[in-house]
Amino acid sequence: MKKLYRSETNKILAGVLGGIGEYLNVDPTLLRIIFLILLIPSFSTLAIVYLIAAFIMPRGDVY
Repeated sequence: MKKLYRSETNKILAGVLGGIGEYLNVDPTLLRIIFLILLIPSFSTLAIVYLIAAFIMPRGDVY
């Protein structure tokens, strides 16, 4: 069973998108590009969602 964690190895800010990429077997760079494109029209909403995910998602080194 796979679990969603923040990535400790593939991170730029908090590792949220890296963890989602590892969980979905998708390149995290692609997720970052999509996130940046969506961030432009709705900055405050996505920024808040990212910050909440950074606090809620456990770190990848915690088993």
